Amino acid sequence: MTVTVHLRPGHVQPIWAGHPWVYAQAIARIEGPRPEPGDEVRVIDPQGRLLGRGFWSPRQAIPVRLFARDDETDLESPTWLIERLHAATRRRRAIGLPDADTNGYRLMHAEGDDVPGLVIDRFGTDEHGRGGIAVVQAGTAGLRRRAHLLVAAIEEVLAPAAILDRTPASVAKGEGFELDTKLERGTVTQLTFRERGLAYEIPTELAQKTGYYFDQRALRARVEALSKDRRVLDTYCYVGPIALSAARGAAKSVLAIDDSLRALEVAMQCARLNGLSVRFERGDVRQELPKLAAAGERFDLVILDPPKLAPKRGDRDGAINYQTKLIEQAAAVVEPGGIMVVCSCSTALGAPELARCLAIGARRGGRSATVLERLGQGGDHPVPAAFPEGIYLSTLIAELSAR
Repeated sequence: MTVTVHLRPGHVQPIWAGHPWVYAQAIARIEGPRPEPGDEVRVIDPQGRLLGRGFWSPRQAIPVRLFARDDETDLESPTWLIERLHAATRRRRAIGLPDADTNGYRLMHAEGDDVPGLVIDRFGTDEHGRGGIAVVQAGTAGLRRRAHLLVAAIEEVLAPAAILDRTPASVAKGEGFELDTKLERGTVTQLTFRERGLAYEIPTELAQKTGYYFDQRALRARVEALSKDRRVLDTYCYVGPIALSAARGAAKSVLAIDDSLRALEVAMQCARLNGLSVRFERGDVRQELPKLAAAGERFDLVILDPPKLAPKRGDRDGAINYQTKLIEQAAAVVEPGGIMVVCSCSTALGAPELARCLAIGARRGGRSATVLERLGQGGDHPVPAAFPEGIYLSTLIAELSAR
């Protein structure tokens, strides 16, 4: 018997409009036997009208994520997943992915591609988006229970040489499932791909999250266009994609900093692979910026792209303080009239909060900032119009005045 979730009055419109999450406070009552993690449930409004069907996640503040808006879709068959993968593939083809210069990209972006909790990044595909490596995160109890359906769909639509599961342990704990190898196929030791004509080889033992930050492709292209004859500083550089873009853009010099020795080793290898000159240095950015300022180092273009600072809403204040201080420190090494790029990959620290950090941090550093451009996640990271929570990446490109 399928369990029915009844919603409270006043909580219907967002879901009716296309929001894929049912929050705990929106639930009036549950009709039927107590659901287990991953069980299918129906969601109805106070008048008894179907809003959708999804899988139960009792440990979460979001106990239901919707996977179907009708009663006909068979969620116990791979057919619906196959259809969603085909739809996601068409969506990427519409924006030119993959192409001769880029065969690494995000194919499935969870709620943005109508499969909440499922992320699939593609590495080294052919021109049709098949082959290569599929790196997967399946972050709901419902998807994990249906791992066999997911594998069947991926193999039929994508025909990858291997599938690598990179679902975070923290997600598994929150959802109440154990990580296993049911999504794994083949052996993967390295992710090899091209992005905008640049070649990358990233060992899987280093690869963060799904392996690479495809969401910043637009920023890398913009940095390349802005770098000609400029001295560039790339902080939190990871394996160096922004730094390499700056070097290819004919920067006068490029300094890239990260605290991971292994990431820097891979970054240097990627620079050699592409015949580009970048100076990579290991260090904590918050300690290195004052050292660079004291040494009289100045740059015409500085990129601040720290890791996620606010995974949860409760981390917001700390993230704002961190980002503001970081901008204040970086202001000291930006030439008058130079450009600072600041990024946040946290929904809780969006564009308005980031702009405030920029204004205050620059002012504390004796400068004023004028925003020239705003960027966000790329087109292979789509977001439903009714799902503002899906907009998580904010980037500001600003000019810093003289003191």
